[in-house]
This record gives sequence, C-alpha cells and structure tokens, in this order.
Amino acid sequence: MSVFGRLAPNLQHAIVNRLGWSSLRPVQELAGEALLCGSNAIILAPTAGGKTEASLFPLLSDLVERPTATVGALYIAPIKALLNNQETRLGVYTEMVGMRRFVWHGDTTPSQRKAFLQEPAQLLMTTPESLEVMLVSRSVDERMLFADLRAVVIDEVHALAGIDRGAHLMSVLERLQRLSRHDVQRIGLSATVGNPRDIADWLQGTSLRPTTVVDPPAPPRARRLNVLLEAGEAQTARAAAQIAHGHKSLLFCQSRARSEAIAQQMRQRGTDVFVHHSAVSKEERLDAEKEFQAGSDACVVCTSTLELGIDVGDLDLVLQSEAPDTVSSFLQRLGRTGRRTGQVPNMTFFCENAESVLQAAALMELAKNGWVERVRLTTRCWPVFVHQLLLLCLKEDGVVVDDAWAQLSRVPDFSGITREEFERLLQWMIEDESLILASGRLVVGAKVERKFGRFNFMSLYAVFSSPQTYVVQSHNRRTIGTLTQDFVDSLVPGVSCFLLGGRPWLASTIDHRDRLVSVQPGPRGRQPTWGGFLPVFLGRKLCTQMKALLSSDARLPGLTPAAQDAVDEYRADLSDVLASGADGYQLTDRQLEWFTFAGGRINTTLRASLRALQPDWMIVLDNFSLKIRGNNLTVALFQQTLAEIAADSFWQDERIWTEIAASLPDYRLSKFQTLLPPEFQRELLACELLNRSDTRQWLQEWLMA
Repeated sequence: MSVFGRLAPNLQHAIVNRLGWSSLRPVQELAGEALLCGSNAIILAPTAGGKTEASLFPLLSDLVERPTATVGALYIAPIKALLNNQETRLGVYTEMVGMRRFVWHGDTTPSQRKAFLQEPAQLLMTTPESLEVMLVSRSVDERMLFADLRAVVIDEVHALAGIDRGAHLMSVLERLQRLSRHDVQRIGLSATVGNPRDIADWLQGTSLRPTTVVDPPAPPRARRLNVLLEAGEAQTARAAAQIAHGHKSLLFCQSRARSEAIAQQMRQRGTDVFVHHSAVSKEERLDAEKEFQAGSDACVVCTSTLELGIDVGDLDLVLQSEAPDTVSSFLQRLGRTGRRTGQVPNMTFFCENAESVLQAAALMELAKNGWVERVRLTTRCWPVFVHQLLLLCLKEDGVVVDDAWAQLSRVPDFSGITREEFERLLQWMIEDESLILASGRLVVGAKVERKFGRFNFMSLYAVFSSPQTYVVQSHNRRTIGTLTQDFVDSLVPGVSCFLLGGRPWLASTIDHRDRLVSVQPGPRGRQPTWGGFLPVFLGRKLCTQMKALLSSDARLPGLTPAAQDAVDEYRADLSDVLASGADGYQLTDRQLEWFTFAGGRINTTLRASLRALQPDWMIVLDNFSLKIRGNNLTVALFQQTLAEIAADSFWQDERIWTEIAASLPDYRLSKFQTLLPPEFQRELLACELLNRSDTRQWLQEWLMA
C-alpha cells in the first residue's frame, strides 16, 4: 500500500480536497514510509521541497487515529521568525483534521499561555529556549502536558547541531523523554548538510527506535549565477537597484552594518527597500515581510535572518553582497528563488575585490560538485553542561549529585565528559561559590545568584548571550530596533545620527537607566555597530578550492569581464608561489608570507605552533596566508621550524598544547565560561580556535607535495 493510502482517511480527504494535491512528492513518500514504520529520521530536501509535510502528515495521521488530550507532537524551530512564518501553514494542516496548534515563544502573552495550559493543543510550536522555560516554570505541569508526547520535529536542524544551542536542545529532549510514556520519535529537517548520518546519530540520543536518512535524489536543475565586481557600498547599491528594478528580490549582506548602509543608498535611488536583521525590531521585520509579500517591485536587504526557510513569497532574484562563508549558506540563499514554474534558481554576487570574486566562484564550483560542509559535532560542550547543571540545581530546591550526573550523562553533547571531570567541576564551583552542597543536594551559590538571579533567573534560561543593548523608539513609541552599549556611548543627543532599519535617525534623548534611545527621522546617518566575538573562519575545503581556481588559467563561469580581469591579475600576482614545485612562501623586506590557503582554523593552529617554538616572531594571519616577521627570520630558520612542528612528537606533547591553549586570546564564547575551572576554559577556547588533527594532516600533506 502507498504511504498516502496508509494515512488516516480524513487526512487523505483533506489533502486531496483542501490542498488540491493529486499525489505526494518523492521525499514525502520516502519519509512517510520511515515515519509510519516508527523510525527516527533526518529528512533532506531543498528549500520548499515539501519537508514540513513529509514530517507532519504521518504524525497527524497517528494523532487522528490515537487522539490525545495533551501535547502529542512538538515542532521546534531555531528562531521565532520561522515559527511565526509557519504558524498559519501548520494551523491549516491541524485544523483540516479537527486539531489545534499553539505557538509558544517570548512574544506569547500570559493570557494565551494560560489558555493553552488549561486546554493544550495537540501540536505545540516553540523554540528550544521557550521549551526550557516551560520545563522549569512552576506554573506548568510538565508531567501532565508531555506525558503523551509522541514525536518531535526539529526544523533547520543543521542550524542547531554542533553548537551550544544544539547541545541545549538535546538536553531538553532527553528531559522530555523522561516525562513521556513513549519512546519519542525524533525527526530533523534540513536542506543542506554534508554529514546527515552523523546528524541522525546525534539526534538519536537515548531513543531505541531505528534511525534513517531520507535523502531522495534531486533532479539536476539549471542555475543562473553571475559575479560582478563593484568597488564599494555605493557601487553595490547602484548596481543592485538597477538589477532589482521591477522585481521582487532579497539582497543578502554579511553584516548588519553593511545591510543598513546599502539599504539606505538603494532607497535614495528610489528602490522600495525593507531591512531585515536581528537588531531590527519584531514589528519592523513583520511589516517588511508583509509589505514585501504584497508588493511586486521591492527588495529586502537582510542578513542570515532570511536564510532559514522563512517564506516571503515568490521571489524573482537573490542578490548577494560579497560572498557567504559556506556552501551551505550559498545553497540556502540560492534556494529562495526558482520556485515558480518556468523559473530557475538565480543569484547575482556583488564583490568588491578579486578575493571575494574568487570565493564566490569557489562556492559555485563546490556546489556544482555536490559538496556541502560537514557539521562539527562535539561530545564536550562545557558551557551547556554548566547551564543544565545550574537549572537542575534550581529545580525543586536542588539536585542530588548522582541524579544530576544520571541526567547530564544521557546527552550526546556531554558524552565525552567523564565522571571524574564532573567531580572536578563541582569542586571548583563549590569553592568558587557558584554552587552549594547542602544536605546532600546541590543548590545555586552566591556567585550565580549575583550573575543570573535577576527577574527570577530569566537570563539563565537562554544558552547564548548577546551584548548589552538599548531599545530604539520613535516619537510615537514604535520600536525600531536595538543598539549595543558601546555604540550608544558614542551618541550625542540632538547631534548624532545613525542608520537603523535602512533609515537615518537623530538621537533625541538617551535614557541609560531604562536603556532607551528616543529618536526622530534624521537627514543622514552613520552605520551602527553591534559588536562581534570571533574572527570569521573559512573552511579548508573552500580555501583549497580557491587555490585550485587561482592555480588554473581557465576562465571562470558567470564572471563579468571586469571580475575575470581581477581574478587574472590576482593569478599573476601569486603565480610564483602557486606554480607547480614552488615553495608556497616568499620573503620580502624581512617579512615572510606563507600562502597556505588552509582556512582560518588551520592557520590559527599553525600560528600557535610556530610561536610555540619561535616566541619572538610576530605572525598575522587570515584564511589564506600567514605573514611572519622577526629579527632572526630567515628562510632556513622557517624551514627548520616547520620540520620541527611536523614531527609526531610535537603534536603528541600535551605540555606544549597546554601552553598554547593558555596563550590564546581571551574570547568570551559563553556567559557560562567564567564558571568553569581554568583548564576547561582553555579547552573551550582551543576547541573553538584550533584544530590539531586537521592541521597536522594538512602540514604533512603540504610538506610532501
């Protein structure tokens, strides 16, 4: 029997008569087979490829045939915007079989939550952080609410796996598993991921169900890709305005500041522009999405906030300022177009220099060959380990040490942490007054109370932290967005203007107590800053592809003549160091530049390795090379030092790597970082900035080439 024939009869009827479907797509047939047989699954399909229905129809069918009075299925999204975007769509699917869905996130009102708790919907839509709040809230009877939970769908699962929020999600899922009387079915949805089997194994957790990857072959599709060379923001805005005229388009930028600057200049040229990024207020973003969907000649200038599956209607064009950092992002953005019959996916890059042109060309080549980045999974996620430990200590007035370990050790992202290390962490946190051991139970200490205790520990529920922000409001009290503390400190009321939402604003007053900036429309504006934490690392595969394109003399597809000329000039500049048999480095004016094209993390590890043996060398790096200066620097000494760090003994010497970890910049990766013992803090930084195994392999291959 077909998958469609196995669905509940009233769901079959609704699919045909309400949705007008005559058949299911291949991904929906394959996913339905796996899910109806009870498997966990990772479901892969392009954007708008039918993944949502592939996961939900089998779950709704089960809920029709085995009704529940509480939550039977969860739909989890990484961002609120995606929940808001899917709210109507999933509401149609539940309503057509006589069920309800409910959306719970930070904007859900207390009265709405109270009504849901009194009469739960069968499908709950939420984020990991909001789910956490539900599980620790005294007003939520989580044992009743989730006792009959059957399945969890995680949308855009690749955006969570391998980072702190993914570890947090898995911690929450394992706690839900203890509340439900079922082995909760786990389903992840993704358009682009290079290692789906690893993601499936990670999502499996303690579930005993079989797991499968649903990845139907995608028929080849034509793509229209163009790479332009534009000298700066003004030129990019001019070219984008010309190309976007008469079309609906998205223009992706790599930073919020750049999106603001380009949006303002496009608007000055008469383009109907909306701005969409995380510092623009919810009201402004929703208005942008609504007005954009209703129009036919408009452009949304955005960051990655519109990369994750949010439906803004049929698009004609995707534009890209500079090049994204990954093939995954490129494919996600490209997939926003080409949905209408007769259309093909298309993207136009606006690049400022030859390096950016080359990066765009390398992304296109890797995507054409079917390569996508692998998600780096972890088994030693210390920040979330501490986060979950603190929440256990808050729940029901403390937790017994053995019970805490029993719960935490179930999470795959903590599976590399030993019981001995857990005891070491407890000892440190007790001595540091972060925890108290009283009557055999762990409770939070004075340090945690001071750091997170305000507003009933609300800041503790979110794993990630953001810079301190000020709300920006117009004269009619409309919220425009947010600015960081350091930028607000530079503003002079009545004088300073800045850009936000693509428009210039004059700072009228600044209320530091309530963290509020009141504004009125201004004649001009400067780009605000929102801070940053880590450098942008490009991956080894992308950088290697860029080197391969540089080493070739072939013309690159999609490049305008000016963009191709810039690449040819770049090739000529590096011809001596990239030629077959060349050393790959050159010494000029007491500076040696080593062209590795190995990516940021490997280059950071190489710099740390070189400085471990030559501490007087000054080394500046990017994703493609290391620039080395030193009074004693010679090619011979450089070659000798390379030979020393290539030896197996160097990479196996833990004393050296402990010293290297201690010398790393003190980046703040997590708000829980300072609660860790020093050695675990160093490990956290080293895991983020360094990659010993890949660097060792790369160096040995480089020396043998």
